[in-house]
Amino acid sequence: MKKRDIVELKIEGMDFGGSSYGFVEGERVDVKGGVTGQTLKVLIKKIRKNKIEGKAIGLIEKSDIETCDTCDHFGFCGGCSMLSVPYDEQIEIKEGQILDLFSDKDFVGFKFLGVEGSPKNREYRNKMEYTFGDEEKDGPLTLGFHKKGRALDIITVDTCMLIDEDYRKILKSTVEYFAKKGLPYYKTMPHTGYLRNLVVRKGLNTNEIMVNIVTSTQVEFDMTEYKDMLLNLDTDGEMVSILHTENDGLADAVQCDKLNVLHGRDYIYEELLGLKFKVSAFSFFQTNTKGAERLYQIASEFIGEQKNKVVFDLYSGTGTIAQMVSKSAKKVIGIEIVEEAVEAAKENARINNITNCKFIAGDVAQKVKSIKEKPDLIIVDPPRPGIHKNALKDIVGFNSKEILYISCNPKTLVKDLVEFEKGGYGIVQVKGMDMFPNTPHMETVVLLSR
Repeated sequence: MKKRDIVELKIEGMDFGGSSYGFVEGERVDVKGGVTGQTLKVLIKKIRKNKIEGKAIGLIEKSDIETCDTCDHFGFCGGCSMLSVPYDEQIEIKEGQILDLFSDKDFVGFKFLGVEGSPKNREYRNKMEYTFGDEEKDGPLTLGFHKKGRALDIITVDTCMLIDEDYRKILKSTVEYFAKKGLPYYKTMPHTGYLRNLVVRKGLNTNEIMVNIVTSTQVEFDMTEYKDMLLNLDTDGEMVSILHTENDGLADAVQCDKLNVLHGRDYIYEELLGLKFKVSAFSFFQTNTKGAERLYQIASEFIGEQKNKVVFDLYSGTGTIAQMVSKSAKKVIGIEIVEEAVEAAKENARINNITNCKFIAGDVAQKVKSIKEKPDLIIVDPPRPGIHKNALKDIVGFNSKEILYISCNPKTLVKDLVEFEKGGYGIVQVKGMDMFPNTPHMETVVLLSR
């Protein structure tokens, strides 16, 4: 076997994060995507001493466990690689992946509570970010996601099963409207064109909808007719916010040079477990509302009553976890590097009449050194890369009795847990929460005790 060979690969197993593996001539080959039991046509891309990487270029045979109906885009769009697998089997696969990661680090003696499924495993997302483009060079205008394995091709995902009918109506009517206007989409290589992105948010508990059309300033276009078209759509939710974001940045990302409010306000409200949150166009909010409620309930069950105790919430974002915990704590101190998120957290605390939360803007690795209070409990909910090594040392140095670690990436979680173990903490219990059904991702909650 050598580089550029095309081989037939039977998938033997799936690793966390969306990769799978099989064996060719006795050697393991890793590929992105894949479901256990599938047979794939694979192009060998890299051969290293201890690792061979391939790229799936075709499906030869489906797996026996792929028995579920899928959307029209499945296999072409890379959004939900496990949609064809029954949901209970998805949960079993994820449970095995967590246990494998913990076993690889020789963690034993903790209580494993399995992986809890999302209350909704379809039509669960409260935010979608679409890109304008075309599916083939000089083809008709499309609006949706990048085609799997292609950097430039965009598929209009108007039958996507992760969103409800309101999203589908908004997506379809938007691409049809702008196609009729003949406006050019923004091309990232030459940095020319007008239409860039469409971002849709919906409060699943409040039924409020936000539509944000993102363009460059290379074309002058009056969005009034587009706004009126959206307001006349027969949506179940209420269209409370229609925005036009001007973005002339060179990066292929949604960012804001200027925000224009076309209708209503520049935010929507969402509710979680009786608390109200103001969600702006660019603020972070868990994408699965019903799943987030269960995630925070699991966190509360793990830590129990925190009356008369000081809690640190590190990587606090817009303050959702801090405010949940504040109900049973003496004081909660949140630290978050994104200043806009900190301001949103303060605003959300005011909306909910919560007075025992303090939010600090700054890098966790720097700010934890300046806090005078000593925590009884530390909650960490870091980004995908995990906790910075300097911050981890300071967290251990606070000598808190308990640490609750909420992770969106179990691979970096177990690396951090090794360091916590060296610092004198043991794993008490672990539970997964499937916040991202039909995808290879999930959240994991771990309780540590000194």
